[in-house]
Amino acid sequence: MTKKTTSTTTRRINRRRFLQETVASAAVISSLSFTRRARAADTLKIGFVSPKTGPLAPFAESDDYILEGVRAALKDGLAIDGTTYEVEILVKDSQSNPNRAADVASELLLGDEVNLMVVSSTPETTNPVADQCEINGVPCISTVAPWQPWFFTRGGEPDSGFEYTYHFFWGLEDIIGVFTEMWNKLDTNKVVGGLFPNDGDGNAWSDPELGFPRPLAAHGFNLIDPGRYQNLSDDFSAQISAFKNGGAEIVTGVVIPPDFTTFWTQAKQQGFTPKAASVGKALLFPVAVEALGDTAHNLSSEIWWTPTHPYSSSLTGTSAADLAAGFTGATGKQWTQPIGFAHALFEVAVDALKRSGDPTDYDNLRDAVAETQLDTIVGRIDWNAGPVPNVAKTPLVGGQWRRGGEFKYDLVVTANGLASDVPLGGAMEAIA
Repeated sequence: MTKKTTSTTTRRINRRRFLQETVASAAVISSLSFTRRARAADTLKIGFVSPKTGPLAPFAESDDYILEGVRAALKDGLAIDGTTYEVEILVKDSQSNPNRAADVASELLLGDEVNLMVVSSTPETTNPVADQCEINGVPCISTVAPWQPWFFTRGGEPDSGFEYTYHFFWGLEDIIGVFTEMWNKLDTNKVVGGLFPNDGDGNAWSDPELGFPRPLAAHGFNLIDPGRYQNLSDDFSAQISAFKNGGAEIVTGVVIPPDFTTFWTQAKQQGFTPKAASVGKALLFPVAVEALGDTAHNLSSEIWWTPTHPYSSSLTGTSAADLAAGFTGATGKQWTQPIGFAHALFEVAVDALKRSGDPTDYDNLRDAVAETQLDTIVGRIDWNAGPVPNVAKTPLVGGQWRRGGEFKYDLVVTANGLASDVPLGGAMEAIA
């Protein structure tokens, strides 16, 4: 691992200054410092934060299933450099609230004194947790947020990055590539209506330089952006009117499930029927798609993971197909994309712990995370490959929801230009 010099030293000084200014007294600081080092060495603690409740809860639907499997895999402990450690996983619910995410992260770091943090599901969860870990000098692994809003929103610099926080997922350049690949398979006027909320994802996706506008224009698409809206809005008439007046035949955006249900219902009522609707977040989950009734047929989305992905777990040897089937067998529910990434979080965590030599040393463990080169159930995770420090990219494809099969809708891969090892399941079709 390349050691950081000036920037690392500056961050370490800033972190110490932050603690000095925000903790009530030097005595409290001293006691925190002591307890961090006095913890029993035979038990390793992994903190896990995700949105179990609130509007982002569909992202965490598979958490219990994944945790049961991971705990079973670690029931006999983890052998590291001649010592066998028990592993305890401590779970906290962010309640889909960034402030709550920061609070529970602080509880895990300073109260439970976890050795390692893992966190998943949108910048509203990953970013505040990662920030708390960076401040407190505890390694953190995060996923399920495009890398740009995770990296740049937190003040990441491409020439230095962060010290303790590491992220794996795809980027906006990938989703733009997937969406335009799908749209180019249809006969449209290339006018796109954008639904971008006033949150971490919405501001990143709509950013003129780093988001959708510039690359869409380069691909020959005209983006209509009526401006930011607040999450949990109950009226999308202004957006629908702007799209109709602009002649939009495609809709895109990054929308929480309840908001897209409201938008799509009102669009139908107001006579707006685009040929394609490719939307992040809202169209990821079967439960959200089923809530749209018969109007969900041929809606499209990015696809991070499916049972047909040709990967297997480094922790259990389970294939993607078997992991998805196991979830359905255990819950009676349709597989959902976060299954693979929730599992991969713990693959990476366990791999780093095993390679750390001394997993109770935060810097040793941080270095082990940084040096990860691991084939997981979501593909290869390699923080040496970039695109910026602390970020590893995973494959992305695209597809549509189709009526039929064992469940009301099946998600069919229709675009795999960025990940050809993931098989196609059908051809792209316009919304009827």
